[in-house]
Amino acid sequence: MTAVAMLGTGIMGAAMARTLLRDGHQVTVWNRTRSRAEPLAANGATVAGSPAEAVADAEVVITILDGADTAMSVMKEAAPSLRRGQVWAQMGTVGVESVPSLAAFAAEQGLMFVDAPVQGTKQPAEQGKLLVLAAGPQDARSILDPVFGSVGAKTLWLAEDGAGGAGTRLKLAAVSYAISLTSVVAESVALAEGLGLDPALLGEVFTGGPLDNAYLQAKMKAILAGDFEPSFAVRNAEKNTRLIHDAAEAAGIRMDVNDAAGERFRRAIEQGHGDEDMAATYRASFPPGRG
Repeated sequence: MTAVAMLGTGIMGAAMARTLLRDGHQVTVWNRTRSRAEPLAANGATVAGSPAEAVADAEVVITILDGADTAMSVMKEAAPSLRRGQVWAQMGTVGVESVPSLAAFAAEQGLMFVDAPVQGTKQPAEQGKLLVLAAGPQDARSILDPVFGSVGAKTLWLAEDGAGGAGTRLKLAAVSYAISLTSVVAESVALAEGLGLDPALLGEVFTGGPLDNAYLQAKMKAILAGDFEPSFAVRNAEKNTRLIHDAAEAAGIRMDVNDAAGERFRRAIEQGHGDEDMAATYRASFPPGRG
């Protein structure tokens, strides 16, 4: 089994750490807010007091943090204990333009850098059924195979140069679909309600038909039940819309639906729903206090 340092124990990091521990890996966890890491001790994790302490004995360092700036800052804090030959799997969602600087820092430290964001949310992370979108050197792959095999149902290796950000590019394209579809479902439910209908009737229209899919059913069920326990929070989704916009703009591509979804997420955040699941974009269709 592999010695893993998990830097970041938010919704995804904590779920991935539990999956690794369940498969017998040795996991040391760290989070800026220590109280968010401490519950993992009950699952067998070692809770570190600093990034440097967390990475000291690790073969694989995983960062799943809030953006590239945070990932860079935390890895610089870890630098005194980093060793040449360690593998750094950067598994959070960052901007395309940020990946080369992260890879350059890894090279300075003698680390093998792998750009490896994941497709999936809390539930698949807890089940070890994420899709890992990875780009990195061949020498890192045999080390990462058991780690990625624990957290993911499949690893899609895209390139041998992590600095190119192939994983991040594909992640942004994929998450744009999830974000846009969530917003469309939310608007449809809100419109049915606003027109005086029982929004549950939409289920009878969609279920079993050509527009049906498992994602639609899950988000529609959450909205109808008013269950917005976060698996992918509004605040995180809004951040992703900005990353997608920036990447698309650099490529000369317009992303009208993504940008409109971002406006909805910002409105939901202003209404106090930023820490709810992104299905709470439904609430952005109504004035504050309604919906």
